[in-house]
Amino acid sequence: MTTVAPATQPPAPASARRSGFAGVMLAEWTKIRSVRSTVWTLIIFVVVSLGLTALLTWLTLNAISNGRRSDAASSIVTDPVNFILGTGLGLGQLAICVLGVLVITSEYSSGAIRAALLAVPRRYPVMLAKALVFAALVIVIGEIVAFLSFFIGKALVNGHVVTLHGQVAGHAVSVRHTITVSLSQPGVLQAVVGSGLYLMVLGLFALAIGGLIRHTAGAITAVIGMVLVIFPLAGLLPSSWGAHVHAYLPTIAGQLITQDKPAAGQLLSGWQGFGVFCAWTVLLLAAAIVLLQRRDA
Repeated sequence: MTTVAPATQPPAPASARRSGFAGVMLAEWTKIRSVRSTVWTLIIFVVVSLGLTALLTWLTLNAISNGRRSDAASSIVTDPVNFILGTGLGLGQLAICVLGVLVITSEYSSGAIRAALLAVPRRYPVMLAKALVFAALVIVIGEIVAFLSFFIGKALVNGHVVTLHGQVAGHAVSVRHTITVSLSQPGVLQAVVGSGLYLMVLGLFALAIGGLIRHTAGAITAVIGMVLVIFPLAGLLPSSWGAHVHAYLPTIAGQLITQDKPAAGQLLSGWQGFGVFCAWTVLLLAAAIVLLQRRDA
């Protein structure tokens, strides 16, 4: 008597073998780290940020030693921490903007987004996982670069003696001032840590813009245009309403957390400004998710 072997079940499709949101995040991490543009953009960010911090700090101190005074020379004396963190990272942030856009728009240009959305029909977990993985990557790299930039600048400025000239009651007065910078000074640690936090949210801001526009060149132009041109120029708006509009713009508010001391006339504290930046970014990410749900890939 022969027995009939039970029919074997066909292998479960890939969609049935998914491990939930953790699997989506793992897939996004694999995509981000395996793309060559991620590595090169982060290398550019590190080299530009650290290189310019060292170069511009040294050049400014050298100019002071040779008697050439400028606004930059004055700022390194009055607020050395803001000068150190603002020189290299001020330009390096553009690399984070570009990377944030590329994380999403490169998938649209290559068509890879279609495969991701087929595997995750609900769609929104793809954007959430992408944002979380990218945020984790940027916060780690950003904090490392922020602390390295600070210690590079600290090594250059600490102990540098500057002679300040002025007048008191009509008499010329010269005062020798020694620049000192330390993490233990009030507000300094917050400024350094805040620089990494700012870069993380800036990357997510750029990712959201990329998700809205879905075109690499257009999204990069939009983000850099806002960061370097539109938002700073809003400071020229007249009257008190102009000052309030300028203060609540995304990157203008976000950069407050990178300062160790408040500026004159500052409307928001560092953490309030960071909260405003986060709110803008969350709104843009939400809009990108809504469009991802409604538009064809």
